[in-house]
Amino acid sequence: MALKKRKKISAEFSMASMTDMIFLLLIFFMITSTVVVPNAIKVVLPQSAQQTSAKPLTRVTIDAGGNYFVAYGREKERPVSFDEITPFLQECYRLEPDIYVALYADEAIPYKEVVKVLDIANRNDFRMILVTRPQ
Repeated sequence: MALKKRKKISAEFSMASMTDMIFLLLIFFMITSTVVVPNAIKVVLPQSAQQTSAKPLTRVTIDAGGNYFVAYGREKERPVSFDEITPFLQECYRLEPDIYVALYADEAIPYKEVVKVLDIANRNDFRMILVTRPQ
């Protein structure tokens, strides 16, 4: 009797297709998460029912076109460039160290423009009031 040699058959599992699938799923979830997250939260800006008791002497106004205007006391607003706002506010502070600066910003302007003016106030320790529309 002749003994036949048996071939050893080993079951090998290739992980290449599994890693391809995991990689594709990872890319899919990364792409869909960047699309979904920015639109997931809807923010409605609040209106203010209460007015402040502080009487601001200095005003900074940003209109819908992104133009800047400043005024001190009862004077009429005058147009200025963004770079002229800091010296103007410093001069007002020199005249009246206990001032509040009122910021009138049109709702159509980008939020970054408001932040730039707030940053000026923060760097110079001015007290800033963000003016909102009443309810």
